[in-house]
Amino acid sequence: MSRLRAKCPDCGTLTAVALGPDYQCHACGREFGAGLVRVPRAWGEGGDEMAAAAWLALGYPEAAVVEEDSLGEQTLAIASDLPERPVVLGGDCCAHVGAVEGLSARHERLAVVWLDAHGDLNTPETSPSGNAWGMPLRMLIDSGAVTPSHVALVGARNLDPPEQEFIDASGVHVGERAIERATAEADCVYVALDCDVLAPGEVDAFMPEPGGPTLDELERRLAELARTKSVVGVGVSGLRASDRNAQPVGRLLAALGL
Repeated sequence: MSRLRAKCPDCGTLTAVALGPDYQCHACGREFGAGLVRVPRAWGEGGDEMAAAAWLALGYPEAAVVEEDSLGEQTLAIASDLPERPVVLGGDCCAHVGAVEGLSARHERLAVVWLDAHGDLNTPETSPSGNAWGMPLRMLIDSGAVTPSHVALVGARNLDPPEQEFIDASGVHVGERAIERATAEADCVYVALDCDVLAPGEVDAFMPEPGGPTLDELERRLAELARTKSVVGVGVSGLRASDRNAQPVGRLLAALGL
């Protein structure tokens, strides 16, 4: 039995306890596929609405709320409070950093599928905006939490030139078979889902970009991933604080077996 206790979204009691990768409320008996970590922060200018989206109503036991004073403290707190199988709800994509670092410490061969209309591969030196939310995938690769050969960047269609140069030099997988190549030698997968990867209008995304898959298309792709690999966690980010986002996000999490 895990030390982690969580608030049950159904009966509201603090009795949902992690049992391995499964979660059961000891008060009402409801079983869940994951534990929820909310991260109501956005590390960039004008991200207040994106941070507020971390309070989206999702039906998972709430294991932690992480709202630290610095990105470094946030990363450590997420990694230490991570349930066995987490749903990390941001905020911005920096919420994925602590999740991947925590999971990579548990799993020797972790792959990351990064679904995003943007590359998130800038550094403080290359970023046009200076916003940290444009850097988290690069942070994870540079820290060694995940190797480029185990990263699939999917749906990126607005890349800065330094990001494209890094992709070309590093071996991060892009293109039609990116997920297959990145996960081929991995034991398990973390899915980083920035909802701006979807076509505009499918969700209320914070930074929508023209193009991208429909909700139905992405749902099928995630279901195929879950059939072939063990999904040990997912992070959801890049949303606006809109109630209409709960249903499409819930569909995508269900497709991943959560």
